[in-house]
Amino acid sequence: MTAAPVLFIHGLWLHASSWDPWVEYFTSEGYTASAPGWPGDPATVDEARADPDAIADHGIDDVVAHFAQVIAALPTKPILIGHSFGGMIAQRLLGEDLALAAVAIDAAQIKGVLPLPLSALKATLPVFKNPANKHRAVSLTAEQFRYAFGNAIEPAESDELFEKWAIPAPGKPLFEAAAANFNPHSPAKVATDNAARGPLLLIMGGRDNTVPEAVTRATLKQYRHSDAVTDILEFEDRAHSLTIDHGWRDVADASLAWLRKNGF
Repeated sequence: MTAAPVLFIHGLWLHASSWDPWVEYFTSEGYTASAPGWPGDPATVDEARADPDAIADHGIDDVVAHFAQVIAALPTKPILIGHSFGGMIAQRLLGEDLALAAVAIDAAQIKGVLPLPLSALKATLPVFKNPANKHRAVSLTAEQFRYAFGNAIEPAESDELFEKWAIPAPGKPLFEAAAANFNPHSPAKVATDNAARGPLLLIMGGRDNTVPEAVTRATLKQYRHSDAVTDILEFEDRAHSLTIDHGWRDVADASLAWLRKNGF
């Protein structure tokens, strides 16, 4: 049987090319793997840094619609693997029956998730400190990246990852997620009660400042009314960089093992 296609979905502040090692690895394991960018994403990191306006003002619904179009062009429903806001997008698409299965890694909070740890507020402060950033693209400094992504690795590795893959990010998805529990039609709402959807694996880093484990555990509780497979896995000593740092292969292997256990 031919393996299902795999789509990797990046989150804020990382370019789609940050998935390149995963794409290569999953391809070597027999999958047709790709990592499309978000709407407005240029082809390279340098282009994204040079033209942040191209990325600005894209919200959650824009990204979901963009990936729904990508999926519609595929021969079969894909497996989705998303990181951070990419993990939220993957959950929405899975809940809308557009995917066979999904792995959501350190996924941004969906509607209904109440914990808002102080570390998450600090990690996203570069966006929230100015309300006008809702319609702008915002860059992190290397120091801010170390707090939000690289706090569990050596500073030198964090700085290297920042130089290699960090890009400006639209502020709009963060503002939408922050207001989700006050908006009955929030784009951060996921069909968590869909019992017919495919399996979902939530992965969390125990030292993640941006999406602390309390957020992921609260996300799991949102699925309590669905009988569909919903699993959770923690990497205790990992932070938000767990998909791109020197230990990425451990996370990829765990994702692959879970997919195969579930028949993919």
